[in-house]
Amino acid sequence: MTANKEWILVLDFGGQYNQLIARRVRECSVYCEIRPYNKITPGEIRKLAPSGIIFTGGPNSVYGEGAPQTDPEIFSLGIPVLGICYGAQLMAYQLGGQVTTPETREYGKTETIFEQDCPLFRDLPRQGITWMSHTDYIERLPEGFQVTAYTMDCPSAAMQRLERKLYGVQFHPEVLHTENGTQMLQNFLYTVCGCTGDWTMRRYAEAAVQELREKIGNGRVLLALSGGVDSSVCAALLAKAVGSQLTCIFVDTGLMRKNEGDEVEAAFAQWDISFVRVNAGERFLSRLAGVEEPERKRKIIGEEFIRVFEAEAKKLGQVDFLAQGTIYPDVVESGLGDAAVIKSHHNVGGLPDHVDFKEIVEPLRLLFKDEVRALGRELKLSEVLVSRQPFPGPGLAIRVLGEVTPEKVALVQEADAIFREEIARAGLDGSIHQYFAVLTSLRSVGVMGDERTYDYTVALRGVTTTDFMTADFARIPYEVLERASSRIVNEVKHVNRVVYDVTTKPPATIEWE
Repeated sequence: MTANKEWILVLDFGGQYNQLIARRVRECSVYCEIRPYNKITPGEIRKLAPSGIIFTGGPNSVYGEGAPQTDPEIFSLGIPVLGICYGAQLMAYQLGGQVTTPETREYGKTETIFEQDCPLFRDLPRQGITWMSHTDYIERLPEGFQVTAYTMDCPSAAMQRLERKLYGVQFHPEVLHTENGTQMLQNFLYTVCGCTGDWTMRRYAEAAVQELREKIGNGRVLLALSGGVDSSVCAALLAKAVGSQLTCIFVDTGLMRKNEGDEVEAAFAQWDISFVRVNAGERFLSRLAGVEEPERKRKIIGEEFIRVFEAEAKKLGQVDFLAQGTIYPDVVESGLGDAAVIKSHHNVGGLPDHVDFKEIVEPLRLLFKDEVRALGRELKLSEVLVSRQPFPGPGLAIRVLGEVTPEKVALVQEADAIFREEIARAGLDGSIHQYFAVLTSLRSVGVMGDERTYDYTVALRGVTTTDFMTADFARIPYEVLERASSRIVNEVKHVNRVVYDVTTKPPATIEWE
């Protein structure tokens, strides 16, 4: 934990919005951390002295067998507590209230009436929309509690016990569908918990640089630089802290977007670090020859990346620290250990086995992605890298469906570059959160000039999202898609058809493989 005097402990009960809650708290300029509900005791909480505690939602029923529980002593620590959805039900249940399954369940946008004298809803409209997602509800409040919000089907949509600073809401204030939800959280943080908002990126950057200098001293640091946002900001932070003691090894797999390797190298040209570029495209493509199965492609690339990195690192001899661009969502998901595996391409590989180092440093492990970008700007890192869209570890190998060949990679690079140019030309690059081209394995008949063709289909994908956990397809104007399609068919050989993906996530994922 950083040296913030004020901070919020978010206890996770398996809710899908746990990271979103933490992000909203930090957006209110208050630092917070997520901990699994069963990995921290009331005694440990007392020592850590958070300004407040938030219980997340969760998929269970409080009276179900094996349902997550917490030690009721938490409610007697004198620390304000806000329970959200399952967290509110758990608070009611453990303090003597009754939770039951009603005849009518509530899901989605719900008209809600608020008691405006409740600190959570102070200075907010008496009526508004909240986002409900619950099967059970609080039928009888614990002793000393009072109702502070209700809906047509939920007589206790929120509750409070003022003198003990205990609050519960049945809805989700952290999602954008809840009107004034962020203000409700801010009321809890500032009015109830007494926070003043001392979490700023400038303050974090100053503290992180000082901590890294103290930790590393005169030691040598090695970083595998992928060119993505996380590793690039990690490099910039370490460069600010220890300068020439940092060596960055940039493995160009040959599977990056058009001109991307050169852009990464140029972005760090003026920094006081040792920058080593390894052009290993032929090596990666030869290993991928004949491989069509997506997971196998990922594993080959991950293994090969580590081997190339190890070979280059051995030339340096012993280093004191191995740096990684791990960010907070990686830490949270790894710590819980019960999430389903959707894809394995976010991090290319595991730790190298044969690099001689003493310790690992992960200077971004407390930051969310949007905070990582903010830190990059604070450090004056090139906007080309700071604003770079999410890019999978295996690169274009999973945007070429089926076998990956040099010709297919070149084809998708050109199609992707054209699509990106047209999006930028239309001024849409700031409103579409991710967009790219995919070379499908589909070939179809076409007519070009007086000849029939039998060539590839390129799919274009554009999405809008707030958290990448869900996403909607971007409503790109037809004229922009038309220009992109026309240019791709005319300028990229062996493509005679372009389609646009209009599938949301879920049911689809953002990437095709």
